[in-house]
Amino acid sequence: MAGQRVKLGFCPIGKFVFSHEDALRYKALIEAKLQQWGVDYVSIDGVLPDGMVRDQAHVDPVVAHFKRAGVDAVFMPHCNFGTEGAVGMIGAKLGVPVLLWGPRDEAPLPDGRRLRDTLCGMFASSKVLHKLNVPFTYIENCGVDDPAFARGVDQFLRAVNVADALRRGMRIGHIGQRIDFFWTTIVNESELLERFKVEVLPFDMVEFVRRAKERARKNRTGYLTELTELKQSAEIVGFDDDAPMINVLATRDEMMELGDKHALEGFAVQDFNSLVDEMGAYCFYADSAVADHYALGYESDIHGAITGVLLQRASFNQAPTYLVDLTIRHPTNDNGILLWHAGAPLSMRDESDSVKIGHHWILPSPLSGMPHFRLRGGPITVARFDGDRGEYQLAIGQGKSTDGPYTQNNYVWMEVDDWPHWERTIMQGPFIHHTGMSYGQYGDALVEACKYVPGLEPVRLDRTR
Repeated sequence: MAGQRVKLGFCPIGKFVFSHEDALRYKALIEAKLQQWGVDYVSIDGVLPDGMVRDQAHVDPVVAHFKRAGVDAVFMPHCNFGTEGAVGMIGAKLGVPVLLWGPRDEAPLPDGRRLRDTLCGMFASSKVLHKLNVPFTYIENCGVDDPAFARGVDQFLRAVNVADALRRGMRIGHIGQRIDFFWTTIVNESELLERFKVEVLPFDMVEFVRRAKERARKNRTGYLTELTELKQSAEIVGFDDDAPMINVLATRDEMMELGDKHALEGFAVQDFNSLVDEMGAYCFYADSAVADHYALGYESDIHGAITGVLLQRASFNQAPTYLVDLTIRHPTNDNGILLWHAGAPLSMRDESDSVKIGHHWILPSPLSGMPHFRLRGGPITVARFDGDRGEYQLAIGQGKSTDGPYTQNNYVWMEVDDWPHWERTIMQGPFIHHTGMSYGQYGDALVEACKYVPGLEPVRLDRTR
C-alpha cells in the first residue's frame, strides 16, 4: 500500500450494548494494521470518549472533525455491534466513499454470553446506508489477520484514488486538435467538465512547435551530448543529421514542462501530421519518455488519456500506462490478442530487447522517429473510458502476457479468459480500439471505483476474476 495518496477517516463504531472493553481491544488491533500498512489516516481520538462512535449524538462532532481534516474516504469498522443511525448519517453528511467491515465474531463464552455481534450490527448499518443512498464498499466478515482484510483495504484505497479523478477532477493537456479522419475520438468536452470535472486544456500547435524549436536551439549542446549517449544503447536510423532527433528531445522537455506548470495528469497529442512535418521526425520517442510520467492519449484521444489517468491512479501512480490498439488475434491462441501501438513508456521495454528508432512502417513517409521495442511480460489490466449520448462506461479486463510472433513498434501479446466474449462486448460499444493497459491486476479496484462516480457504469470484460 506504499505510495497511496488517500487520506482515510478512521471511525470505529461501537454501541452501548455488548462489551465496550472488547470493542476497544479490536479498535487497537485494527488501528495497528493501518499503521503497519502505512495508511494515511485520521482518527477520532480526542474528539469522542475512547475515540469511538457509540451514539447518534456523536455524528456532528465526527463529521466536523473529518471535514476539517479533509479526508478522502471514511472507514467505519464495527468493533462490537453498530450504531446504525450514526453510521448512515456520518456517511451521508461526509459525502465521501465509505468502507464497511468488522472482525469475525468468536464463539460465545462458556456461560453462553457473547462479547460482540459484529456481523449482526453490520447488517443493520448496511440497511441504513442503503436507505440514505450512501454508496459503500464492504469487506467480508473475517479476522484482523485474514488476507481478505488487507486485500479489501488495499482495493478500497485504490478505488477511492481512481474515483477522485472523476469526482474531484483532473486536467488533460491537448496539444493540437483532433485529427479529421479519426471520428472515433470525437468527445463532448463540455459534458466531461460538467459531469466528471475533467478539464481539457488546449495548447496551440503553432505555439507549441515554436517553443520546442526554441528550446532545441538554446540547449543544442546538451541535447547533442544526450543524443550521443542514446546512440550507445539505441539504434537510430533514417536521419541525415542530428537536428530532427534534437527536436524530438526538445518536444519531450516541452511536454514535461507543460505538465508540471499546469498540474496535468495526462496529455492528448495530435501526433501527426503537423508536429511530424514541423519537427522533421515522428515524435513518438518523446511520447515514450513522457509516458513514464503522464498518461498519454495518442492521436488526440482525450478519452484515452482519461483512461490512462484512471489506470495510473489504480496503481497509486507506481505503474505507467500505455494506450494500445487492439489489433489482431493471435495466430494460434484463440484467447490471444495483440496489444500494439507506438510511444510506449520506456520502462515497459523488455530487458532482452533494445530500442530502435526508425521509420513508420504503415504510413508512407520518408521521415523517421518511430520507436520499436517489445514490451515485457507480466499480468496486465486493460481499460477503456468511453461514452456516447450522455452514457459513459468503463470497460475493464485482466489478462497476462503470452508468447507470440514478432511485429514492429511497441507490442505485447495478451492472453485472456474468453476473447470472443471480450471482442463482442467491445465491438458493441461504446468503445473503440484504443485501450489503456498497465502491468498489475487492478480490475476489482476499477470496478469498485465506478460505484463512487455517478453516471459511470463498469463493464467487466473477463468472466473469471
